[in-house]
Formats: sequence, C-alpha cells, structure tokens
Amino acid sequence: MLDLRRLALICEFARRGSIAATAMSLGYSPSAVSQQLAALERQAGTALIDRTARSAELTDAGRRLVEHAERILSMVEAAESDLSAHAATPSGRVMITAFPTGAVAFAPALAASLRRHTALTLRMRQARSGRGMREVESGEVDIALVDDWYGRIHERSADPLRVFPLLHDPLVLVVPRKHPMADPARPVDLAALRDEPWMATPEGEPSRIAVDRLLADVGGALPVPWEFEGLGAILGLVAKGIGIAAVPALALAAGVRGVVVREFPGEPPGREILAIARASSVHRPSVSVTLRAMHVASRLLAADLAPLSLATR
Repeated sequence: MLDLRRLALICEFARRGSIAATAMSLGYSPSAVSQQLAALERQAGTALIDRTARSAELTDAGRRLVEHAERILSMVEAAESDLSAHAATPSGRVMITAFPTGAVAFAPALAASLRRHTALTLRMRQARSGRGMREVESGEVDIALVDDWYGRIHERSADPLRVFPLLHDPLVLVVPRKHPMADPARPVDLAALRDEPWMATPEGEPSRIAVDRLLADVGGALPVPWEFEGLGAILGLVAKGIGIAAVPALALAAGVRGVVVREFPGEPPGREILAIARASSVHRPSVSVTLRAMHVASRLLAADLAPLSLATR
C-alpha cells in the first residue's frame, strides 16, 4: 500500500521542482527526501523520478501518481474534516499566511475573536503577495489572506480551493497635516498635485501599478514617484512632510499619526481582499471558525475605516 506521507512528499517535489527545494520546504535533509522517494518507488513498483548528476524530474509514471496523490490527499482531508465537524469545540492549530498590511490589520480582531476557543491555537505569518494560494494548495497553511489587484482570482466550483471575498480596498490620498490638500473643504485635484513629491513602492509591485494607473490621469508629464519598500515606510515619510502618497486604505488600519487621508474622486484603483482555503478543509471546525472570525474582522475594519470607503463584501 502506498504511504500517505510519501504521496504528500512527491506532490511537494512536483511543486518545488527539485530535491533540494523540497527538502528546504519541508525541513528535511536532501538525502532523507531522496530516500523517501526511493521507498515510494519501491512501493509503486516503477520509476517515479528521473535522476541525473545535476537534476531530478518526474517520469511519466511519477506525474500520473502525483495526479492520483493530489486527489487522494484531498479526499483524506475531506474525511478528516467531516469527522471532526462533529467535535464539540474547535481545536488544534490553524495556520494562516497573509500579505503584510493584511496581517497587521486583521491580527487584532482575529486574536480577540478566537481567544475564547481555548483548545485552538492560531499561527499567522507574513508572505509576499502571490504565495498565499500556492501555500494553501500545498497544505503548508490552512488559510491565505490575499490581495487581488487585477480581479484574476475567482471562485470556481471545480477548483480544490474556496475563495471568500472580504473587503474592497481602494487607494486613498495621504498628505502631511500642513499640506494644502489636508483641508477637507478643498476638493482633491490630481492635476494640482502633479508636481508634488510622490512616494510609492518600487516598479512592478501591485500597489505601484495601481498608483501609476491613477497618476496616468493627471495629464501632462507623468510624475515619477520616489520609490521605497513597504507601505509603512512610505506613510512614515508622508508624516514627516517629505512627500505625498496614494496607498490602500487598509494600510492605515494600524493607525498613523501626522497624516491626513482624503478620498480620490470617482472610482480609484483598488484591490479585493480575499480569504482562500482548501475546499476539503472548510468544514473542519478550526478552519470554519477562523473563516467566520475573518468575516467579523472585515466588518470591524470597515467600520473603523468607514470614512475611507473601505467596503465589506
């Protein structure tokens, strides 16, 4: 009989593409990974990995086994979720990965909501945008809090993942307190801000692409923002009066002193904030109660940032 842990291992190898990357991901040594894959080959009775001096890749039989293994592991998780759904209280550890501003914004409300479940422990870690879905698919985490700037993440019934919309997060204007545009009676005029020192994340970052789209409507020469890593750093510079910025409203959830926030006219670019979990795990009490807590957190954030038009979904 094929070993479930070894099936999970070959699926991880298929995702990572090398024995070294698989070992690093799982915290094993490369030799241990090789030994377990060799043991799986003996169980399967056929070669699953084509090894050379410099690389290793799946054989045709290995790729077919990975397809079967993904379905098997999903069915096992669904069975575990079904059985645990009858448990009296949520228990165990829930792993969440979140983009940085999402982690900062959601963590307080999640902790407050979940701490009454004394048998449940929560671990949240930050990850760069784009990694969350892969980590949920691989089973590294239970839930990913992700931001979708392009509207490419959609819920599809045939997918192994479930997508839960939480918030729409628009760009807002952030200026120093003594800036002329800090006056709420003064309309926000992008053309009047064309020659201001704009602060933005580096080129290629999703939030930077959204800012560039916004500034493209200014007219005339396109402002070239100063570039800084991290929205927190940008907000700190604005607070010191060094420049102005357009940032997602959620970036202000932790509170920032020394700045004034204004809404842009019309419909500025923004992002959708989503929670993603495996369809096979959503009925597990620990995952289910955490997803509910995320929805509660999104409503609390919407109330706190209501003047910034942060809308719940």
